[in-house]
Amino acid sequence: MLRRAVGAIVFQGNKFLIVHKTNINTLEGKQSVKGEWDFIKGGVEENDQELYDALLRELHEETGSMEYKVIKELPEKICFEFPNELKVQLGYAKQETTMFLVEFLGNIDSLSPKDDEISNIKLVKKANVLDILTHQDTKGFFRRLFNSDEKVE
Repeated sequence: MLRRAVGAIVFQGNKFLIVHKTNINTLEGKQSVKGEWDFIKGGVEENDQELYDALLRELHEETGSMEYKVIKELPEKICFEFPNELKVQLGYAKQETTMFLVEFLGNIDSLSPKDDEISNIKLVKKANVLDILTHQDTKGFFRRLFNSDEKVE
């Protein structure tokens, strides 16, 4: 079964917002994981009317803010298969994440996660993003995004 998700490459000036995730949702409830640095991402829920609604909900849950400007939906998706042990716990075999480019308009000091999945939030210089991100598929996505014509102004 395929899990649909949304994600955001959030920038402010020449920095990018990343979150430290220490819990994930499973069929049994929250499960602790070794900390993972990632962009804001999350599953599309039944009550989300469209992907844009899911994106705004995830931004708010993971940062506590609604001070964002969605620039555009990005053409490439992040797709991967879950490890066998997570397939059973999550109830999904694969995930397809529709990514968006989003500008953060607020103050980093005002961010406070509403979801206990997130233990830390920070803005990182573009040159350091690949050193901090945990997942190879996300690193590859970021690398391809900024080696293409896509520019953050």
